[in-house]
Amino acid sequence: MSHLLEVQGLTTAFTGDYGKTVSVDHIHFRVDEKEVVCIVGESGCGKSVTSLSIMGLLGKGGAVTDGSVLFDGKNLLALAEKELDQIRGNEITMIFQDPLTSLNPVFTVGNQITESIRTHMHLPKKEARERAVDLLRRVGMPDAAGVMKKYPHTLSGGMRQRVMIAMALSCNPKLLIADEPTTALDVTIQAQIMELLRELQKETGMSMILITHDIGLVANMADRVLVMYAGQIIEEAAAGELFANPRHPYTRALLDTVPTIRDGVERELVSIPGIVPENYDDMTGCRFADRCRYRKPECASPQKDYEFGPGHRARCVVMKEGGIPI
Repeated sequence: MSHLLEVQGLTTAFTGDYGKTVSVDHIHFRVDEKEVVCIVGESGCGKSVTSLSIMGLLGKGGAVTDGSVLFDGKNLLALAEKELDQIRGNEITMIFQDPLTSLNPVFTVGNQITESIRTHMHLPKKEARERAVDLLRRVGMPDAAGVMKKYPHTLSGGMRQRVMIAMALSCNPKLLIADEPTTALDVTIQAQIMELLRELQKETGMSMILITHDIGLVANMADRVLVMYAGQIIEEAAAGELFANPRHPYTRALLDTVPTIRDGVERELVSIPGIVPENYDDMTGCRFADRCRYRKPECASPQKDYEFGPGHRARCVVMKEGGIPI
């Protein structure tokens, strides 16, 4: 079976004053058509670097050192910049964490949306403008025609994020990557933005990768979940399966930090001790071991993935009982 996106052995490293540091370490996953895949984990786990690697937007010092990213059968990592530009912003689009730094402050909202439409869809200026206004209406923007004339700094955070969503949808992409799109917004606006993304995903049939550190958000959005820690994908499962039967201790720890409507008065929320390691190049064993309450001596050995059912894998030697080595 072919997949819309297939990431195989992706490894990303950054070179700085102190040498080369690996941020994403031989990860593999897939995204199918019309599917919502959530990548969840604490800050510093490599989630955003994964998305930037897929898009070819790593910037100075960053480079993919191994693996492949197949989109519709094409290896994006092997394409020239000009070929990648035909796909990026057209068939694959991205919503970034902070819309204020993603939008150009010296151009109006209308100018920035229509530029993308004219570049990729080759529409005349008038038709591009009409499409931009229609897109702003679709994302729930009040006075869409008036907003077209405004500059990004004059809009609220929620309105700027709606502009970013409109830009991302302007060319009917096959895949949308949303990198923590509600980080800087208050709770009410967060709920509105996520509901909007879910509705638009169902309406257009596009696939979506949602990156978040909020595992509670995942329950409402995901078809499948990838749990990421210290540059590795340590568990993957369908959303319902992951919440009902988490296999990796890190996944269990994340779930223990989130309150639910079924909690009794005796339920105490917990925190995960320690922090995500900054440099894990020389860590041969489980990278979560120092923070894990189930730690055993064998955790110091190299870990492998175990399959716990169709589509459910986890990288943990302690929890391997009932699992099949992959």
